[in-house]
Amino acid sequence: MRVLLTGATGFVGSHAAEALLASGCEVRALVRDPAKLERIFRERGLEPPEGVRGDVTDRDSVERAFDGCDAVVHAAAVVAMVAHRAREVLDTNALGVENVVGGAVRRGIPRIVYVSSASALFDPDGPVVTADSPVVAGKNAYARSKSEAEQLVRRLQAEGAPIRSVYPTGIVGPNDPGLSEANHAVRTFVRDVVLLTSGGFQAVDVRDVAEILQRLVLGGEGPARYVAGGHSLSWLEIADAIDAVTGVRVRRVRAPGALIRFGGRVADVVKRVWDFDFPMTAEGMIYATQWKGADSSKTVEELGVRFRPPGETFADAIAWMHRAGYVDARFAGRLAERARS
Repeated sequence: MRVLLTGATGFVGSHAAEALLASGCEVRALVRDPAKLERIFRERGLEPPEGVRGDVTDRDSVERAFDGCDAVVHAAAVVAMVAHRAREVLDTNALGVENVVGGAVRRGIPRIVYVSSASALFDPDGPVVTADSPVVAGKNAYARSKSEAEQLVRRLQAEGAPIRSVYPTGIVGPNDPGLSEANHAVRTFVRDVVLLTSGGFQAVDVRDVAEILQRLVLGGEGPARYVAGGHSLSWLEIADAIDAVTGVRVRRVRAPGALIRFGGRVADVVKRVWDFDFPMTAEGMIYATQWKGADSSKTVEELGVRFRPPGETFADAIAWMHRAGYVDARFAGRLAERARS
């Protein structure tokens, strides 16, 4: 089976490519920079997939990439919370879904897998997120882009299009081509502080997400939706889990959720003048303090996926961060020695 994959130079996409290749699929990666694709896979000691130059916002290059493919996995997205990238986020994420997912439907490709986000379904006043939760209009550019794309995908699914959607929560793990949002958060926990407040952090291992994508490509056709939620932990459980794998006690600060959400609103105002790169936004702090969880039971039952324990995920992510120079040995603790071996 030949699979067209977008986002292969990103975190989820590169792991998805690795999983698909390991299963015997031929992978064609639509990338803006084939040399970057080659470098990422060579650094992991892997043979890179076929790379074709193009962009998900360029419909012609997407259409050419479809030729000869039996399946499509759309994992490309811009995940950024800073205001100066809002236009890029909206254009890339919404238009990319129209060109890749919508284009695959028009082509009649029978297996289409779309990586959405649990953030498109999160309502702070609603219940736990499930795969069939209604779409929620986001407030920042990233959340709005995923919500708009999700609405398009659901319209196509309602018409019978063979799109199988996956809703990851915070994706954590090793071998991240760039420090993505959830890994950035873990680095903050390790080096700086864990705020003990309401809500929590739901982490899913990137390798488990890749396995889900592989199973959806190989395992069936027709529309379906699945949450990739991993494990939902309180902030104290996060701090304790990191302590356990590093042997170093992380700094803890207690703060009420209302105060943290106020800080997020203040940060949004400041960013209108000084667009600093710090993951505190009003919407992000709502996620952090009011997250109720996402239910992956359907994914476990129907796809047979077993999510890695959070300790394993954090250990592998932090050891990799040390090797990559993101976390000093004094914070990585016993994982620094493992990273050198």
